[in-house]
Amino acid sequence: MNGTATAPGYVFDNHNENATDQHRFLAAAYDPLTTRGLARAGVGPGWRCLEVGAGGGSVAHWLADRVAPGGSVTATDVKPEHIAPAEGLEVLRHDITRDPLPEAAFDLVHSRLVLLHLPERIKVLDRLVRALKPGGVLQLDEFDITYGPSLLMPDDGARDLYERFLAAKIRLMARAGADPAWGRNAAGAMRRAGLVEVDPRPHLELWTAESPGVHLISHHTRHLRDAFVREGMTDGELARVRDLLADPSFRACSCAVYSVQGRKPL
Repeated sequence: MNGTATAPGYVFDNHNENATDQHRFLAAAYDPLTTRGLARAGVGPGWRCLEVGAGGGSVAHWLADRVAPGGSVTATDVKPEHIAPAEGLEVLRHDITRDPLPEAAFDLVHSRLVLLHLPERIKVLDRLVRALKPGGVLQLDEFDITYGPSLLMPDDGARDLYERFLAAKIRLMARAGADPAWGRNAAGAMRRAGLVEVDPRPHLELWTAESPGVHLISHHTRHLRDAFVREGMTDGELARVRDLLADPSFRACSCAVYSVQGRKPL
């Protein structure tokens, strides 16, 4: 996803030939949601920010522009090669499951689509909370891919194919150590980690062939091809999924995305 991690069998690899497109489609689909939340948190000049699992770096660059002058952004990833340099931006190779973070150091910590992939997600969450200054804000943007019903399909066979595709994706992610429903559970976990003013904001949208989110899941038929095949889908079926997602009559509800903020007590 946006970030990369080291969970066993992690399905999205920044060194995969499809990684650049993955980052591009993610930015198009979800940067508006992410940056609206960060703006709502009040991030501005002078803030010190941490972007965990920065992926292609689009959010880190947005933050670097937002905190100037006087602020700084640290962008971390286990494979940070896709993050272009920018003024006020420090890029670090860092494994959030193992490598230390400074404590009480950041006004804002943000992570998108990282913790859902990590079996150690609760320990990682505690680490992110400790990295916040008193009064600092944590924002997690996370999927619940167990929700996303088909609405209108060309025919019953297309509906069955789409639903089998979604079910295979849930299985392959769970097999890799992810929690496909983590988004709906993130707010409760953040409150249990000691944050206050926890504010979960769910987001759904209509998906059509023109939707950035549909371009993303179509891309997954290529990026995750081997994993889908292990889950029983054939190359022919994946090609049919791509054709379906490009069909002008395709209509589905997006998966649920939760943008959740919480504040560390003063």
